[in-house]
Amino acid sequence: MQEENSASSSAQTSNNTETSERIAISLENVWFSYGENLALENVNLTVPHLDFLGIIGPNGGGKSTLLKCILGIYKVDKGRITIYGKDTREGGKFLGYVPQYSTFDKQFPAKVLEVVLMGTLKNRRWFNRITRKHKQQAKAVLERVGLYDKRNRHISQLSGGEQQRLLIARALVGEPEILLLDEPTASLDTTYGKNLFDLLSALNDELTIVMVTHDIGVLSAYVKTIACLNKRMFSSRGKEITQEMLDETYKCPVDLIAHGLPHRVLPPHDHKNYPR
Repeated sequence: MQEENSASSSAQTSNNTETSERIAISLENVWFSYGENLALENVNLTVPHLDFLGIIGPNGGGKSTLLKCILGIYKVDKGRITIYGKDTREGGKFLGYVPQYSTFDKQFPAKVLEVVLMGTLKNRRWFNRITRKHKQQAKAVLERVGLYDKRNRHISQLSGGEQQRLLIARALVGEPEILLLDEPTASLDTTYGKNLFDLLSALNDELTIVMVTHDIGVLSAYVKTIACLNKRMFSSRGKEITQEMLDETYKCPVDLIAHGLPHRVLPPHDHKNYPR
């Protein structure tokens, strides 16, 4: 019995070590430009397996661009991106992507289940028929995000928070190991935003999550790591946001205040001392 317990303990230790040593996403000296406009400057970032990374920064700071480079939509000018050790072309199979809510056509003529089934295209050719297995996977994902009872509704009948969950379900049905989210709470009120973070926190037990946002909001209560991006990356080893990171990212003083949910605001300051 003692030997069995020892073996079990060793196996568990080995699994924990393997999990902590796996690198989900690695960016090394990444540069990207839109023509002559520099968007990402020498970005270095390491995202461990099962991390929950929140990337904050001002509008136009390159957050969405960074995600699209990881997805392989944009080819970087210089540098290297790997996903579980593979380049973006091969590593794309590990990724699930949730685009900005504002880009989602809420009047698209489709039902909830049909939208989720679109996510199965990742694992099948476009001309292959949807199978019973695909439908079972889609229903299971809808159950997971709390939308199973609304599977036959038109998407226009969903609330904003429910439509955001639908986008997450569409990404999850492709069985990713990494979930990338672009401004998931931008159009949601406080209650829906908190509910969404609760869902993401639960998903983080199984998935690595990278979320970009311009709103610091309740990040520190949920994420494991925070990084600041304004063309250049300023990251910390945990979820502490230092004043230096904020000053370098926003180029003006930023303080934390709270009423309801905490968020960052810009106090009165002299723009001359903080160039744009």
